[in-house]
Amino acid sequence: MEHSSKLQPLATRPRMGGWLNGLIGVIIFSGSLPATRIAVLEFAPLFLTVARASIAGVVALCLLWLLKEQRPQRQQWFALLIVASGVVVGFPLLTALALQHVTSAHSIVFIGLLPLATAVFAVLRGGERPRPTFWLCSLLGSALVVGFACAQGLAASLTGDLLMLLAVVVCGLGYAEGAKLSRSLGGWQVICWALVLALPLMLVMTAISAPPSLSGISAQAWWSLGYVSLFSMLIGFVFWYRGLAQGGIAAVGQLQLLQPFFGLTLAATLLDERVSPGMLGVTAGVVLCVLGARRFSS
Repeated sequence: MEHSSKLQPLATRPRMGGWLNGLIGVIIFSGSLPATRIAVLEFAPLFLTVARASIAGVVALCLLWLLKEQRPQRQQWFALLIVASGVVVGFPLLTALALQHVTSAHSIVFIGLLPLATAVFAVLRGGERPRPTFWLCSLLGSALVVGFACAQGLAASLTGDLLMLLAVVVCGLGYAEGAKLSRSLGGWQVICWALVLALPLMLVMTAISAPPSLSGISAQAWWSLGYVSLFSMLIGFVFWYRGLAQGGIAAVGQLQLLQPFFGLTLAATLLDERVSPGMLGVTAGVVLCVLGARRFSS
């Protein structure tokens, strides 16, 4: 008994490390929508999407070359294609399009649906089986988010809300698939290879969709493009995929329920967007849900 008690803390270290890495990833991702909101005011959504992927892809290619990483195995390329379609192309493009219709504060609330989408795909693609109480917490958190969106007047920005919902679905799939692949390929390697896989198409699309002149683009827009390229598209995923692989896709994925809190704070401070008491109430509710989901995840 004494021997097993000494081993128990060691067994929990990877899980706790997973939650820490996941939290760092969520904090980094929290700046994505406010930064995208700033950038999309001066860059077309398509150009913003392919440009950020191109910049991150070039950096990823350099990292893989400098560290002499071996190429993925043949059976891993299809999973990398799913990751690239979901998090390199799908989510950035859909959110950029959505942010032409809704504010970043409004769109951030939809991120509260990502844990549920990630958990569903963790079951479908990752083979995980969370306990029923976990699903109750996850569904409750998602219901708070959807209820808030409806209370704000869903029809008033139906296009933006539908785009955000679709973005959540493809991102959840990309998260789960990437986390599953990280167990064999490595966290930072997954996002780097996914970026490199999409790089040829992204470079071509960047050249085609580039604006006639870049002279009038503000420094704020350029900084925003830099953030979503390096942090949102690359650095954040290094921590996020590692966290999901260590602590469990469905469980650590619930940390995304905290992302609206961080994102709303950034939206209020950087963009002077109004954060209503209702938004804060929803955020408080989903924080309680993520604590419950963490306790009953396995």
